[in-house]
Amino acid sequence: MNTQEFNEQIAQKSAWVSAVKREMGKVVIGQQDLINRLILSLLCKGHVLLEGVPGLAKTLSVKALAGTMQAAFSRIQFTPDLLPADLLGTMIYNPDERKFAPKKGPVFANLILADEINRAPAKVQSALLEAMQERQVTLGETSYALPNPFLVLATQNPIEQEGTYQLPEAQLDRFLFKVMVDYPSRDEELKVLEMMSSTEAAPTTTPVVSTEELEESRTLMNAIFIDPAVQRYIVDLVRATRTPEKVDRKLEGMVRAGASPRASINMALAAKALAFTRGRGYVTPQDVKDLAHDILRHRILVSYEAEAANITSDNVIDSLLSKVPVP
Repeated sequence: MNTQEFNEQIAQKSAWVSAVKREMGKVVIGQQDLINRLILSLLCKGHVLLEGVPGLAKTLSVKALAGTMQAAFSRIQFTPDLLPADLLGTMIYNPDERKFAPKKGPVFANLILADEINRAPAKVQSALLEAMQERQVTLGETSYALPNPFLVLATQNPIEQEGTYQLPEAQLDRFLFKVMVDYPSRDEELKVLEMMSSTEAAPTTTPVVSTEELEESRTLMNAIFIDPAVQRYIVDLVRATRTPEKVDRKLEGMVRAGASPRASINMALAAKALAFTRGRGYVTPQDVKDLAHDILRHRILVSYEAEAANITSDNVIDSLLSKVPVP
């Protein structure tokens, strides 16, 4: 198959992407970056952490995405008194049969909205690790596979820290993206006001993509070409997060820990997904640059000196993107 035929096939199989965006646009005004990342996460089977102040349509966006799919959706409100069994399920004794049977929890769905994930204690957060990484849940002595697709879309509020539990680095690394959700523009906020300032029922999304179509798109996405030079660029960029002073002397002592090899894998996978949504059969360095912040920001731990100087992981990524040679 030549490049033109492959691109035409991609354009045909990716038609659902614009349909999903159109449906979500009926409910969510603006937030195009957020919507794009949610679609990429579907293609990559990756989990997403959404961070932003309350009222920026984080929860609404996830619910709108679920409405565009013919898939099961669960919303779990994380609270300090939540138990792992409330999330995963437990073994229940059946007196008639005189044996224990599994009672599966709300995690057994295609899309999981973990609302305010940092409000639950560590034992609940860690209960999600097996589900997120292995896509299975162990109840008693038996492991049960989670449905396909399975995505955890978690939200957290960065402002209010009282009564919250910071996510451990091991769990942060399981998220494909960490998306910072910002305030809408003035025009977008006016549209939100016009649409929502009524007691009538808010608009909803309708299914426009099936799990079968999604699986076909993933198969095609896996065939997208990444040039060895672009692969080296991905690895060089990720490795630079571990020793940033070798790239930029100003960053000496500013990073405690850099991104793991999982970041390189996720970068390549997400770059393929981005090329797919852009109708291309190959990955460009610009695809990598466009994804760098959302993939790396939660995997770089800045030092106390950096915090004192108001240097964030995003600042570190900006510097590395400007210094690491682009093929």
